[in-house]
Amino acid sequence: MAGNKEFALRRLHSLLGVIPVGIFLIQHLVVNNFATRGEQAFNDAAHFMESLPFRIVLETVIIFLPLLFHAIYGVYIAFTAKNNATRYGYFRNWMFVLQRVSGVITFVFVCWHVWETRIAAAFGASVNFSMMENILSNPLMVAFYVIGVVSTVFHFANGLWSFCVTWGITVTPRSQLISTYVTLAVFAALAYVGVSSIFAFI
Repeated sequence: MAGNKEFALRRLHSLLGVIPVGIFLIQHLVVNNFATRGEQAFNDAAHFMESLPFRIVLETVIIFLPLLFHAIYGVYIAFTAKNNATRYGYFRNWMFVLQRVSGVITFVFVCWHVWETRIAAAFGASVNFSMMENILSNPLMVAFYVIGVVSTVFHFANGLWSFCVTWGITVTPRSQLISTYVTLAVFAALAYVGVSSIFAFI
């Protein structure tokens, strides 16, 4: 019975990591990338997202609750998983370890980012270009954000590979190899979008 419960929780964790959390991540990175077009473009994009009808309900049901479950259960998995990369050294074993490490880094980064932006907005601050420009005026914060964004997109891209295996989309060794290259391309593309956005605020 306990095994069935854990199986169901892991399936739910995997599903929520891609839908809706992964979709939100891509949307968030795309909106942030408007900063590369200038201050006004970013502010317009951010304002559009903030002005969506039923935004609070949508954010709570589609983003925050799934993200909270995925993060908390993910941290549990990270600290209870049996890593064997140092013993075997296979590529996928290292990806397994990096998935757990990047998950913990992502958890810390997302908590801090939400504190600096969403929580600050709840107390009256404006989430706009100037806010991010001010945050990233500190070189240490730039490094923190780069590490955080790269860890987050790696966690998503590598998690996408695991998702395809878990849900029976990639069953054969060949399909899993192809999926490896595809998810590495996804990682590279999203990392570029995220990091270029960060430097656009500097």
